[in-house]
Amino acid sequence: MGIVSLDQKSGRVQVSSFEIENRVLFEFFNKIGIGDRDEQFHKALYIGVLALMEDRLSSFLSRTSNELGTELESLKLIFDMKKELFYRSSVKGLLAEEDIAEFLVSFLEKQRLPDRVELTGDVAGRLHRNKTGDIVCYLNGDGGRRIAIECKFDKGIRLGDIQSKDVFTRKSDTAWSQLLEAQANRDGRAGIIVFDLSLVDSSILNAIQDVRFVPAVGFVAIIDSQKGDYKNLAIAYMLARDVVLNTKEVSLDVDVLNVLLNRIIKDLVDVSSIKALVHANINNCKKIISQIEKSMLLMEFSQRYLVKFLSEGTLSKEDLLEFYSGEEVRDRFRLIERDINELAL
Repeated sequence: MGIVSLDQKSGRVQVSSFEIENRVLFEFFNKIGIGDRDEQFHKALYIGVLALMEDRLSSFLSRTSNELGTELESLKLIFDMKKELFYRSSVKGLLAEEDIAEFLVSFLEKQRLPDRVELTGDVAGRLHRNKTGDIVCYLNGDGGRRIAIECKFDKGIRLGDIQSKDVFTRKSDTAWSQLLEAQANRDGRAGIIVFDLSLVDSSILNAIQDVRFVPAVGFVAIIDSQKGDYKNLAIAYMLARDVVLNTKEVSLDVDVLNVLLNRIIKDLVDVSSIKALVHANINNCKKIISQIEKSMLLMEFSQRYLVKFLSEGTLSKEDLLEFYSGEEVRDRFRLIERDINELAL
């Protein structure tokens, strides 16, 4: 007789005495008090059964909502319970990646495009120990032309445009940083970050709604997985695909860029002069010096990337990621700020 039996009259599941040799299960229950283990076991069993029942129920309900009749309500109840569990756990991330990859494979087949879709979220990329970039799409099966896709079912991620970026504050993931990081890590020529309508910060939802292209950064797409609505991802993918396939080298006017660079250098000299004057009254001007140091660091930092841009005609995704994050500037400023604070009053 098996371990699991059913009492048809009472509608109860009966589990006979059994043992399991599994290190993961042992470590989990070993951290739980004896009095709480039964309750946690019941929860784990329930969640596991719901996981086995997943099978894209959301898309199924969306496609058959007019055909289910009286059974629709019971199915909706099951789906609501599942949504309550999965959309509050780390499971949602893995499910999101798999569902999006499955949609892309199906979409590409319907469009008769030979692109190849690969799940890469559990494999480190070009950046050291970095797994950013959940999906990589190889255009026409060509390994040299790729679209990097990052899936973020997370309300804690904000848009993070560079105009509001403060490099002197603690680093945090944003849509911009994840797009740049995914492309740098997966060697992508274009990038897409995917948010779910039910799990997206209001600031992103207010700015985007559907699909948005951020020049030199990538595409942001908002899907509705609960309704099986991935059309915005399809739009973003086709646009990104066109960008990759039609990108051409741009000839830059070096003389014009030299004019811009010379102006920045002049501004830097002017700021240095101001700094020398402020030092004469250092005891009353520490805050002013601090702000000037920030400006100088930022201008030197920007100047370096302009020089590289001038010599090479473009910046790589790695360069754009470093320029956006500005971690180097923040680290250098910490040392300067310490020296300023140690000056005699």
